Amino acid sequence: MAAKHGSLSINSDNIFPIIKKWLYSDHDIFYRELISNACDAITKLKKLDIVGEYSLPEDFEAKVQVLLNPEEKTIKIIDNGLGLTEEEVEEYINQIAFSGATDFLEKYKDKANEDQIIGHFGLGFYSAFMVADEVHIDSLSYKEGATPVHWECDGGTEFDMKEGSRTKVGTEITLFLNEDCLEFANEYRAKEVIEKYCSFMPTAIYVSKENAEPEYETILPEEKTDKDTVVETIIEEAKTEERENENGEKEIVEISPKQEKLKILKRPVSINDTNPLWNKHPNECSEEEYKEFYRKVFRDFKEPLFWIHLNMDYPFNLKGILYFPKINTEYESIEGTIKLYNNQVFIADNIKEVIPEFLMLLKGVIDCPDLPLNVSRSALQNDGFVKKISDYITKKVADKLAGMCKTEKETYEKYWDDISPFIKFGCLKDDKFCEKMNDYILFKNLDDKYLTMGELIKPNEDAEAEENSDTQAEVVDENGEEAAKEEQKIYYVSDRQQQSQYINMFKEAGMDAVILEHNIDQPFVQQLEGKNENVRFLRIDADLTENLKEETKEEELKDITENLTDTFKKALNNDKLEVKVEKLKNASISSMLTMSEDSRRMQDMMKMYSMQGMDMSMFGGAGETLVLNANNDLVKYIVENKESQHVPMMCEQLYDLAVIANKPLAPEKMTKFIARSNEIMMLLAK
Repeated sequence: MAAKHGSLSINSDNIFPIIKKWLYSDHDIFYRELISNACDAITKLKKLDIVGEYSLPEDFEAKVQVLLNPEEKTIKIIDNGLGLTEEEVEEYINQIAFSGATDFLEKYKDKANEDQIIGHFGLGFYSAFMVADEVHIDSLSYKEGATPVHWECDGGTEFDMKEGSRTKVGTEITLFLNEDCLEFANEYRAKEVIEKYCSFMPTAIYVSKENAEPEYETILPEEKTDKDTVVETIIEEAKTEERENENGEKEIVEISPKQEKLKILKRPVSINDTNPLWNKHPNECSEEEYKEFYRKVFRDFKEPLFWIHLNMDYPFNLKGILYFPKINTEYESIEGTIKLYNNQVFIADNIKEVIPEFLMLLKGVIDCPDLPLNVSRSALQNDGFVKKISDYITKKVADKLAGMCKTEKETYEKYWDDISPFIKFGCLKDDKFCEKMNDYILFKNLDDKYLTMGELIKPNEDAEAEENSDTQAEVVDENGEEAAKEEQKIYYVSDRQQQSQYINMFKEAGMDAVILEHNIDQPFVQQLEGKNENVRFLRIDADLTENLKEETKEEELKDITENLTDTFKKALNNDKLEVKVEKLKNASISSMLTMSEDSRRMQDMMKMYSMQGMDMSMFGGAGETLVLNANNDLVKYIVENKESQHVPMMCEQLYDLAVIANKPLAPEKMTKFIARSNEIMMLLAK
């Protein structure tokens, strides 16, 4: 071929500054692009062999070599793929088909993101100029009679192309690094970057220093392969040792026999796994393989709880594995990593367009060759197709969890405390996921038994059905229309230690409640109420149920209520205090503090928005109610001795005791409570 000097076909002084500014956000990504191109060239050559258009040599071993030379400041990326002809270099390298820098940006940038250019243009090769002052290509095409090609360019618009000297089919790209990017010729840095982007590419990748001193290893003769280069045969003499036999006599014993070993050139080890676990069918994968893959990819040596293997061919191609990690929520933030791949090429972590937000709490890998990526493969184009992928992933997770609850209930219960934050967060973020999971949400009751919402409500429904079975099948109002169903109440505990008094009262009364102690539970129960008509969640101290009280008529407690209300308001110097008197079945309880569920939720909302100082009354909230037990001796004493000098102190003490059973006392109030408790004990000691 005739030597050729020419200009790249672009109507711009220099496209490379544009590529450097717009094309890629991270300079290290050139490794991914060039190695991806090399793998593609090898894959294409294999396909030509399969269809009979080319015959691979018998000893063909598909591989990509990365040769580093920090002294010469060069990187070589070599493949044994299909190579390039002169015409192909002319078409794919020399002709960058853009009408100019301005049109380039105007036409191809993502309209939703001014910093991105979209499309599939095969520009990966030009990422080399992000780190190199000069780039050479040496290639020999697989086509019969092809002439080797040498091409070089210094990052301007001019190139030189002539006949090359390569004798093997394939391509070698040489990067002459600029001074700012010499780190990429360092072996440790290169391996770090290549492992990040190329750990699962489909062709073996070998990284080594160019002209490095040879390394050796020793093997047994039977371990030798045709590819091994034997440097030396080593004879290890038998090893003996003097030992005492059973007769007490010393003798020489052979502990290892004479052995022949071969010293060979160290076998190269590829840096990647060409057949990742997600490409296999779930039936072909063992439990240990899943765990080993998890340890390797995420450097997490705590075993995952379980995993979901995604394997779909239609209507789009998607494979992957999602792991539910074990989380110690007391010490760790709930933050996962979903690695997104495109044809085994790493794209990015946690791309929110593909992966539903709540699943980013998990760890896993997803490989979708059909993703509509931008030119740099680092971001997605706006495409309704992406939403379908996201919906599919959500559906598969919901199906897996629902199936586990149905068929492996004990296992599901065992995992529930760990996975419930994932599921609840998912329900809050995704209505479809919430609908699918509604019947498979578990609630742990006071006896540490796991129940679904249906199982929690069913006892109430059964009781109502029993009461009404002799009269009518359904409740109707006076106009003959179906009346609203009675509200189904589910009581919950948000702090087992703080609310222990209420828990004991519930247990004594044969009542149940569920444990909802995670910070996600408050918004979650509100959502469940919206999704489940007539279901109402009430904190265990929201009010006193009839089961905890003796039956009394309102008139019986009218006078004592007025008496105690007046006494406590004066003692506590609080005219707005709400006081309620009840006859509790447990006479040992003197006082309690209740707050309506609506008021508590309003308070929680105000705390969230830093509105703690606002007056609850402006929102119509009932606030706190002090409940006094008319069956308690201390309360009776206050009623009978309201003029005693000790009554104000007793009122304060009973109020603080009620608060302590409900929430921690403020620091200054705790100081007063301790001092008052000491004073009361001194009175008893006299």
